Amino acid sequence: MGIKKQHHLMRIYSSKAFTRSDHRYPKLDFSQQELQQRFKKQLTIEQDCTITIDSVEAQKPITENMAKMRKLLADQRVLWHKSLLQALMESKTILANTNTTDNRHNLYPYLCVLEDKDYVDIMIQSIDELPPSGEALKILAKYLGGRVNTKYSVRQKQRNQTVEKLNNIYDTYTDLVAKDGKDFDTLPREQWCKIVMDQSSGPSLQGGESDLPFIVTLELGMYMVDLMVSNIKINSDILNPDFNKKFIPLIYHMYTFRSTRQVGFIKPHPILSQIQLEAMETKLTFDSYVMPMLCPPVPWNSVKSGAYLLTPSQLMRTAEGATQHVELLEQCKNLHAVLDTLNQLGNCAWRINKPLLDIIISIFNDRGNDKLDIPPPLSEAPKIPHFSPQDPSSTSSEKAQMKREVSNARKKGSEMHSLRMDALYKLSIANCMRDEIFWFPHNMDFRGRTYPCPPHFNHLGSDVTRAALVFADGKPLGPKGLDWIKIHLVNLTGLKKKSSLGGRLEYANSIMEDILDSADNPLTGKKWWMNADEPWQALGCCMEIANAVRSPDPTRFISHFPVHQDGSCNGLQHYAALGRDVIGATSVNLTPCELPQDVYSGVAQQVEEFRVRDAKNGVKIAQLLEGVISRKVVKQTVMTVVYGVTRYGGRLQIEKRLKEIDEFPKEHLWEASRYLVRLVFNGLKEMFTGTREIQEWLTESARLISKAGYSVQWVTPLGLPVIQPYHRTRRLVLKSQLQSVFLTINYDTKQMPDTVKQKNAFPPNFIHSLDSTHMMLTSLHCYSAGLAFVSVHDCFWTHALTVDTMNKICREQFVALHSQPILQELSNYLVQKYCTGIPLEAKKKKTEEYLELSLCLATVPQTGDFDLQRVKESTYFFS
Repeated sequence: MGIKKQHHLMRIYSSKAFTRSDHRYPKLDFSQQELQQRFKKQLTIEQDCTITIDSVEAQKPITENMAKMRKLLADQRVLWHKSLLQALMESKTILANTNTTDNRHNLYPYLCVLEDKDYVDIMIQSIDELPPSGEALKILAKYLGGRVNTKYSVRQKQRNQTVEKLNNIYDTYTDLVAKDGKDFDTLPREQWCKIVMDQSSGPSLQGGESDLPFIVTLELGMYMVDLMVSNIKINSDILNPDFNKKFIPLIYHMYTFRSTRQVGFIKPHPILSQIQLEAMETKLTFDSYVMPMLCPPVPWNSVKSGAYLLTPSQLMRTAEGATQHVELLEQCKNLHAVLDTLNQLGNCAWRINKPLLDIIISIFNDRGNDKLDIPPPLSEAPKIPHFSPQDPSSTSSEKAQMKREVSNARKKGSEMHSLRMDALYKLSIANCMRDEIFWFPHNMDFRGRTYPCPPHFNHLGSDVTRAALVFADGKPLGPKGLDWIKIHLVNLTGLKKKSSLGGRLEYANSIMEDILDSADNPLTGKKWWMNADEPWQALGCCMEIANAVRSPDPTRFISHFPVHQDGSCNGLQHYAALGRDVIGATSVNLTPCELPQDVYSGVAQQVEEFRVRDAKNGVKIAQLLEGVISRKVVKQTVMTVVYGVTRYGGRLQIEKRLKEIDEFPKEHLWEASRYLVRLVFNGLKEMFTGTREIQEWLTESARLISKAGYSVQWVTPLGLPVIQPYHRTRRLVLKSQLQSVFLTINYDTKQMPDTVKQKNAFPPNFIHSLDSTHMMLTSLHCYSAGLAFVSVHDCFWTHALTVDTMNKICREQFVALHSQPILQELSNYLVQKYCTGIPLEAKKKKTEEYLELSLCLATVPQTGDFDLQRVKESTYFFS
């Protein structure tokens, strides 16, 4: 965390692996002309700010009623557009002559940053996306205001000639990444910066556009919601002709209770929901940033410049309105390694696994399948029972029961709609990209963990979305690639977790008949793949194995399939390495061994030993739990203890697992889960002595730092500054015509730190930051070695051909990271930050507190004598 350690790990660019003279970074399999054409297509999409694509439900035949409802909706939208445009113009005229006096912004200037039609288009699109159960006013307002801000940012770039300059720079940049470009020994970020310097005249590309303040975007969104509620009407008899014809609001404002809180909701009229349900429209409109990019992203080259061409993007994901992270990043002099990692992850080209996607879509359009994680349509939802509270024939208890049934049916319907729409978006985006090659720009959270920017469809998603994605670039399997795909398949089934790699391969070879049957007859054969933990990825694996074994020479078979290597209880690996804990390191596979160690089974075994002892001593709950304790019961709690789960949270996790055991008496759930969580924590304490000591030191350090009035801050070994954004909450009230909205702000640096959150979050956040550092080091060295590399946090992906190379790099970088005196450097940094440079008067006032803080920060936990070099020989570093 101190200067010396940063320098050591940040010397990677001058290390042997990064010798520029004899190394050429990977090229993309495109010519310069192809990349320039792709850039123009992407630019057009981002200039429009939205993109309309076909829904996968478009494959259904159109009935007469569907056609009628679609025309009805189209006609109504024209009327709504006209009403909103008129209302907006009249409202602006009033606002232009109004002085606001109640601390609210006068929104008139912000209603002039776009054309009137742009605001109306945004409002109409939000109506199409409103679920039947409605949306919280605050969320809808944030969405509307955010879309205005995005469009405003893009319009500024169009007006100030940024587009022309970006075009010239990107054209030159393709020389570095295209297959017919020159050979360079520079990284994408370095090359981009050099071109920008050479073309320094004209507008800056460093994000100089002004964003609308977050509070303004919320007020703007609330204003737009108010406009919609007041001015969009529909005929009450539009579906069923009636004598009492009248105009009624299309959407309306109501209150609902969330727990004990009253929440303002915007809900569509049932008539609109009915028309939308029957119309089953086949077009979906998304913001352009929702889609993967059609060209390689702009390399991150500063805190404010990178990722999309025009769409504003954040380097670091933060709470809306929080500024402390960006301020820290802007003060940072060298973020090169962090930026280069994001660029390398974003430069990985993808394509769609079309045969697999077609099977998924066919099931989606045929009533879905819960077991395979394909949500069914609303037509499969439970019917809402009809009941009248005034019915004299029902008793009060019967009415209460009916009310619960209605509530449950509504809740289930709302959940089903939400899941169905989520799947519809993902599958429609995948289908739209089926013949394309595309990229996912990346950014990170405040701990340095990386994420793809497009929110719906990406490789961080569910089994379904991961299965639909393969590398655009293929590599031959080579001598061991087919074996790695088979082992990967067995890993995806969830079977053979305790078997050696050889045992898993042997098992895969013994079930080749099932594998080939799954590939050839996925929906009509024996359906072996459906029982896997990750069924869709398993099916994709079966298909890849079938294609490879049937090729003339499997070693030359070109595979696009990503093979995953998943961390073996990754958080505990970092703790064991930090504490040089021999027993802990062995438990999480940091040492060479013939069979993989399973820490979850180890803890379960220890908990069972404690239970047997207690049962013999007459403890009733221990006797009741005989035969119940298993790996599955304790797994989630063991996994999350390292990330700061409390005993309360652990108890809830265990209770959930116990509920799934039909034979276990439900009246003892609370007592049993409370008993077991204590045993799990005790078991971990015995197995990982160093881990608990480090956790307790981090927790106590954070408690004393925040008690002294500071937020906990540190710097990762790659130079990324981290600050915990947890402060005491303050409430801000925003008023609109509809209601007052209360904002809970817990990131305001003017408020005192929230001591409980600061201390509970420091251990998991610190481990997450080490985890991300290890991933970044692995990414940088894989890129240097010419490997495709993608990460889903602690799960690393590459081609089957390069799994062994990636494994070697990953272990080496883990050792390189933990060879640094991480805890000592952290201690030095915290002492320097919080115990030096403090005014003498402040020290005198709180002498005792200051001494306690200094003593705690300087007292680094003792470490064991585990030999880190053994990690390089570990067979099961990945589970």
